[in-house]
Amino acid sequence: MIDVLGALVVGFAFGWALHRAGLTHYAKIVSVYRLRDMTVMKFMLTALAVGAVLVQLGVDLGIAKAIPVPPTALGANLVGGVVFGVGMATAGYCPGTIVAEAGEARLDAWIAGLSGLFVGAVAFAAIHPALMPRLGRVGALGRVTLPELAGATPWLVVVVFVEVVLLVLLLLSKKKRSPS
Repeated sequence: MIDVLGALVVGFAFGWALHRAGLTHYAKIVSVYRLRDMTVMKFMLTALAVGAVLVQLGVDLGIAKAIPVPPTALGANLVGGVVFGVGMATAGYCPGTIVAEAGEARLDAWIAGLSGLFVGAVAFAAIHPALMPRLGRVGALGRVTLPELAGATPWLVVVVFVEVVLLVLLLLSKKKRSPS
């Protein structure tokens, strides 16, 4: 029960942050794909970097469990990424923003967004037994993590990741300030 409450608190905080940053608007999401507004990219990169540090810190302090890493299947990842990306680009929503917009009582999120989530979940559940055994074998690499691949400690990978994120954020900030 504590795990569920913790997840709800983190989810609520993330949704609130999305709302406060103005990232629950269709135009903001679509503008990323049009390369016009990188606010969503900056927000997500910051969230990933902070999350990586906090998760690793929690694991090291013994207050969190390591996130389980499922076996990597490149074929399934590629198909899933394409479906997710096409859906997000055409709908102007990602799963988090759909729920955040629904929380703002936006009718389009309730009708198109949440219904799309549910239809997608039902469709996936229906085709999963037939598709995943085949697709899961394409590019099956087993359980792979960056620290194992690099032969490095998890903290080294986290620090390098945070540095890369900071560099990307710096480049995105400079691009915005330069005259067009």
